[in-house]
Amino acid sequence: MYLNFVKAETSTPCGIPIRSVLTSYYKSKHFQCRPYDPFNDLTSPIQTILCEDGNQSMYCQLLAALIQRHKVMRLGAVFASAFLRAISYLEQKWSELCEDIRSGRLNPMITDPGCQTAMSSLLTSPNPELASEIEEICRGSSWKGILCQLWPKAKFIEAVVTGSMSQYIPALELFSQGKIPLVCPMYASSETYFGVNVEPLSKPSDVVFTLLPNMCYFEFIPLGKNGTLSFDLDDDEQVPCDKVVDLVSVKLGRYYELVVTTFAGLYRYRIGDVLQVAGFYNRAPQFRFICRRNVVLSIDLDKTNEEDLHRSITLAKKKLGSKALLLEYTSYVDTSSLPGHYVLFWEIQGKLEPKLVEECCVAVEEELDYIYRQCRTKERSIGALEIRVVKPGTFEKLMDMIISQGGSFNQYKTPRCVKYNSATFKLLNGHVTASFFSTRDPTWVP
Repeated sequence: MYLNFVKAETSTPCGIPIRSVLTSYYKSKHFQCRPYDPFNDLTSPIQTILCEDGNQSMYCQLLAALIQRHKVMRLGAVFASAFLRAISYLEQKWSELCEDIRSGRLNPMITDPGCQTAMSSLLTSPNPELASEIEEICRGSSWKGILCQLWPKAKFIEAVVTGSMSQYIPALELFSQGKIPLVCPMYASSETYFGVNVEPLSKPSDVVFTLLPNMCYFEFIPLGKNGTLSFDLDDDEQVPCDKVVDLVSVKLGRYYELVVTTFAGLYRYRIGDVLQVAGFYNRAPQFRFICRRNVVLSIDLDKTNEEDLHRSITLAKKKLGSKALLLEYTSYVDTSSLPGHYVLFWEIQGKLEPKLVEECCVAVEEELDYIYRQCRTKERSIGALEIRVVKPGTFEKLMDMIISQGGSFNQYKTPRCVKYNSATFKLLNGHVTASFFSTRDPTWVP
């Protein structure tokens, strides 16, 4: 059960089609006419993958996976966020899916001809016994371990769980009860394939990727620990050639920004990923994905990147206790009043205790870097950090909005920073149910 999705394609003014890399692959003969592979046999019929209506595609792919539940050996999607979105969808639609299985007829909401044809070959006759099995599982008081129950033969969950996607690990472990390993097998982008995880069963926190030198030509821009360039450069200035190192010249423990030259014609293209050299496989360097370089919150002298923000929130959310779970987050800098301050939008599942959320505000600030704490405590150039709690389902609406504007479902990643007064900001701010501020200054020692 590996969930794949396409998005509607557009075209340039002169008629050249524009589509995401995964949509292009799924529509190609390389995917549709590929030889049978018992290790890559999908529950989803091709027609359900090619359906451009995400809702119908999701419904049919989950229905197909439930019908074949005793054959499923692998679960997954491209990103962990997409897989969790499917679980959320299943929570809402399981009774309708069971009714389809019980009656042997497809829900009338499915109007796509390709989906109708594909599902007719799976819904050949009523199966009340299977429907009752699934109903009994889904009707339980808790969905803890639901994946193990619905697909009992599943051996692992395959999805990207590194970088900002690591925030979804607790939710995946909750739904799998920690019994199904999380596997992140490769490191790739739309521009090119980078490398593989040669130890796929390693813990998500230990995942490193060995770059494959036959995929493209790799170069690396040296960075400091905070993701900034290790040399001075004007905004419009190109990176000097003598500052860039190649694959054999990287040093253990150092941070770099990845640069590639590809067979398709990209020359010295800056991917924007920050990597750290974590070791070597034989003589090939292995890299840990750290963050995207361009995500930064800044008010004064402070510069908070994606890694720092994610690490701070990961530690702080433990304050919520066992009765609440942080599902999603993003951030922005509020400079509408002076001094400006950081704002975090949090979607929390479970019981919300105001005092604990205030403690989370304090904990996040305590984990931010020295410069932030100096500006906040001594210079008073930054105000108290704020957490705005949003309604359940807000981040799903954000995802829907971004996809409706041309984003790819497969490649969707929650933006970790939004701009004030943008459409994303207005959506998030319009769903705020409560607001909490840090109740004291963070610790700072000169």
